[in-house]
Amino acid sequence: MSNPFNNDPQPVTLTVSQLNRQARSLLESHFDFVWVEGEISNFAAPSSGHWYFSLKDGNAQVRCAMFRGRNQRLRFRPGNGDHIRLRCRVSLYEGRGEFQLIAEHMEPAGAGALQAAFEQLKAKLLAEGLFDADRKQPLPESISHLGVITSPTGAAIHDILTVLERRCPAIEVSILPVAVQGENAAPEIVAAIERANRLHETGEIHLDALIVGRGGGSLEDLWAFNEEIVARAIAASTLPIVSAVGHEVDFSIADMAADQRAPTPSAAAEMLSPDQREQLARLKKLEADLVRLMRRKLADAQTRLDNLRARLKHPGAQLREQSQRLDDLEQRLILAQKNLLARKQNELALLESRLHARSPLPRIQQLQRDLTTNQQRLEGAMQARLTNARSQLAHLAQMLDSLSPLATLARGYAIVTDPDGKVITDASSVNPGSSLTTRLASGHLEVTVDSVLPEDS
Repeated sequence: MSNPFNNDPQPVTLTVSQLNRQARSLLESHFDFVWVEGEISNFAAPSSGHWYFSLKDGNAQVRCAMFRGRNQRLRFRPGNGDHIRLRCRVSLYEGRGEFQLIAEHMEPAGAGALQAAFEQLKAKLLAEGLFDADRKQPLPESISHLGVITSPTGAAIHDILTVLERRCPAIEVSILPVAVQGENAAPEIVAAIERANRLHETGEIHLDALIVGRGGGSLEDLWAFNEEIVARAIAASTLPIVSAVGHEVDFSIADMAADQRAPTPSAAAEMLSPDQREQLARLKKLEADLVRLMRRKLADAQTRLDNLRARLKHPGAQLREQSQRLDDLEQRLILAQKNLLARKQNELALLESRLHARSPLPRIQQLQRDLTTNQQRLEGAMQARLTNARSQLAHLAQMLDSLSPLATLARGYAIVTDPDGKVITDASSVNPGSSLTTRLASGHLEVTVDSVLPEDS
């Protein structure tokens, strides 16, 4: 209820969210982009890819955020204790009501950002061993086909082709054109290196080596050759790579990753091409040496031929001598064969006599006679044994027949059994009315007991 005695208007009540939103709007509308310098602390990089940290000096600190879309453009990664400069927007985080800076760009304070990024990447790849000498490939001794990865319109390709034309025009050159400056330069250089290796491996183009480079320029102009992806592509190449970036004083990450560094593109062409004038002079020297050696060889051969001619006999005399020697050998062979045959015949006769003395035939004949006698004796013994066994069997059968109950039944007796097959021997063990079985000599009778009489009756 309003107070009728108070003429002041009713004050507007804000929620916390409304207050923070208005404060944020006021800050962002009042401040344009500002540059702020300080030291990083409490640096955090969660899985979202955003960076959160504090920027402080000797008297104060402020919370900062640099979102993934912005920090991915940096060529270095900051850490706690780094002294940096931020280009940022002044804002407020509504959720906690915290004053904060939204970073759009970051660079090290004092040193240039590119130089700091260069040193940071150099230290990283050096620690990985990417620059180690033992992983670098030797350059081929002779080049027949050379690949050049550079701008097709720059001074570098002109210098390379000029040197090759002067020194060794026989070398075939394939140019893989790329941008050597700007945002697209590094990806194009990587793609060209991979394409050159792929064409070589599939056999479409035989390449002996690659030159990767460009002419001189500022550090920013040469920055494509300081990118990590370019260094890794150079290190992964199966083709030997000579890096020729800028002038002699320029030094890039690509130079350190390459198998060989050339101070200029012209020097790279000289490094990979022999001087045809030097080759011609070397060929002339080799020709003179070859002629001298051939003359010496011919002279030595002539001397040996003369010596052999002096020692050589007429073929007719050699044939006669060999024929006489052949006849002599033939006679010796015939005599040796006769002697051998006689000796073998004597040995054979001796063996025959010894074999006849040890012949098993008499023994076999005696054994056959013994076998016949033993067989006849065995048959007689078996016949006598069978006759004796038959007599014993007849006697036992007669005794068994005299003891058999069947003989008793044949004389008129009977065997009485109850239904369980038990033989009845006592009349008192049977009750009147019981069914019994009576076995006769021939057949059975089923009977019923009418009465049981005691033994006295």
